[in-house]
Amino acid sequence: MTEKYLRRMLDGVKVAVIAADQNLRAAYANGAFRTLFPMGGARGSLGKLTGCAECKKGCMESAGCRGCALAEAFEDAFLANAEISRRIYQRVKSDDGEHEVTYTLTVTPIGGGLCMGTVDDAFELEMARELKSAKSIQQRLLPAGKWAGGKRYSYMYVPCRDIGGDLPDVYTVDGKACGMIADVSGKGVAAGMLSAFVKAAYDKNTLSPARAITNLNEKFRELNLDERNYVTVAAVRIDEDSITYSMAGHNVPILLKTEGGVTRIMLNSPPVSNWFERTNYFDDAIPYKKGDILVLLTDGVTECRGSHGEMFGVDGAIKTLSYSKTAEDFIKNLEAALKNFSPKPLNDDITAVAFDL
Repeated sequence: MTEKYLRRMLDGVKVAVIAADQNLRAAYANGAFRTLFPMGGARGSLGKLTGCAECKKGCMESAGCRGCALAEAFEDAFLANAEISRRIYQRVKSDDGEHEVTYTLTVTPIGGGLCMGTVDDAFELEMARELKSAKSIQQRLLPAGKWAGGKRYSYMYVPCRDIGGDLPDVYTVDGKACGMIADVSGKGVAAGMLSAFVKAAYDKNTLSPARAITNLNEKFRELNLDERNYVTVAAVRIDEDSITYSMAGHNVPILLKTEGGVTRIMLNSPPVSNWFERTNYFDDAIPYKKGDILVLLTDGVTECRGSHGEMFGVDGAIKTLSYSKTAEDFIKNLEAALKNFSPKPLNDDITAVAFDL
């Protein structure tokens, strides 16, 4: 009865707790611990309870288990008969694959051949897990296919953090291919939440890109955010022989490759924001011919910096487009060009969408 009562008490504790014997087999893990490692087992080895991705055979029996900080923390506590604290770097299983987690573990001998481990920064670990889930959700907001309205398209989306603030979207309205690329202010979680709002609020039922942006602006104003929050947008509709487009503060031009070279398409209008009482957005059109390539970019592409601080620029995108034969070819070439150009970690999200016309 006493043991059952103590287990119930520990299950109510917010701190993640696990007890293990000298064979590194878990004798108990409380509710908070099981919440942090939801893909772990109910009992067994330390590796099994944490859902360790390295345990192919069994805990401490696989090649990947060599130097396991989790196991060594318990072993050292047993040998020294003293409290041990270690920073743990571990690859664990999750519902969307495998990912790395980092946490501080304090292991204390409690007698009876057992040591108790507590995760001191459980909140940090839980937040990392939530960010991983948010990243997975955001990936599902991306375009699903390669065709829309009879037009083949390709795209790239590389967030500089786990959660990005760019949003590419491709869809069909009345049999016509439509595309939109948005770049929200800021980075990280806040930007990710704002990009999810744009995905939900953008009107994909209207044929007019300007009308879609206007509707988005009206819904954005209802959020009543401060002036630091805004969204730039470039939107297009591809008709039989022309492209109808509209822009909202998007300073990166739409690019159109034709037989005569590459055309920059610009249209100056304010971003989606609370900066002005009334903002007007307009549609414009440009003709195209079969075989042309249409490209939408965010400034993460043009402002990507090289090893000496120089920017990739619109010229870099135009050069890449000039020797690309298809939309898919352009996206592959752009990825390779940016990778060679910028060996440094990204400081902005990189997004591009290309259509074969």
